[in-house]
Amino acid sequence: MSTHVMEYQLNGSALNPGDLQLEVENVVLRFGGVTALAGVSCQTRQGEIMAIIGPNGAGKTSLLNCISGLYRPQRGSIRFYNDGQSYDLTRLAPYKIAAIGVARSFQNIELFKHMTVLDNIMSGFHVHMKTGVLSGALYWGKAQQEEIKYRAYAEEIIDLLEIESIRKQMVGSLSYGLQKRVELARALAMRPALLLLDEPMAGMNAEEKEDMARFILDVNEEHGVTILLIEHDMGVVMDISDRVVVLNFGEVIGDGRPDEVRENPEVIEAYLGEELALSKG
Repeated sequence: MSTHVMEYQLNGSALNPGDLQLEVENVVLRFGGVTALAGVSCQTRQGEIMAIIGPNGAGKTSLLNCISGLYRPQRGSIRFYNDGQSYDLTRLAPYKIAAIGVARSFQNIELFKHMTVLDNIMSGFHVHMKTGVLSGALYWGKAQQEEIKYRAYAEEIIDLLEIESIRKQMVGSLSYGLQKRVELARALAMRPALLLLDEPMAGMNAEEKEDMARFILDVNEEHGVTILLIEHDMGVVMDISDRVVVLNFGEVIGDGRPDEVRENPEVIEAYLGEELALSKG
């Protein structure tokens, strides 16, 4: 992997490693008579990779949707700290949450299939564009300068994720694994302090998972981006996560280091199973 230090810094956070970045307190989310989240509380600190695991229907994606503004919980607070500011994410629209430093990928790929890889990545910069629609359409003055600047930034992200050879290809023609990598690139174009990844390795073969794990670690370790991810591959979770939060029926049943969570009897019974517990060596 390239060790090139990007001029375009991915992490917009002014926090120090270990500072509180995200604080979820007693979040309740209901859909009619169904409770998706039943008083969920957890914290993420700057520079961490935190995994959220649990059975299907446990509330994992619902929690990410609340953090990114797609869902609004009926109760509780979600506070995000960045650039010396504190934000209540439950009061902000998704586009405003993206603008203050929270980027998101989805369980099902959400790319523009008939656009090139480069154009998809460029679409991620829209939250930082300062020129208006008219000047952008006419490509005058500052709009042209912004376009040049962000194209250079896009090339650095392409280099970071090793997708130079496909930068001009239509996304719809790419393999599933490469499309997931392009989706990560577009999320990075938003210059996140906090990156939310919903099953970034779903549907990948072993080699593709290994590559994606490398890129996630590189983004976190070399660029200081805090990462919150949902992932079902327990080998990956245990290898790359600093902390693991376990949900079951919308409640937190485990929260700690991977080795602590792995030995939690309630977590084993609800999700991990005896086989994983016995394989910890």
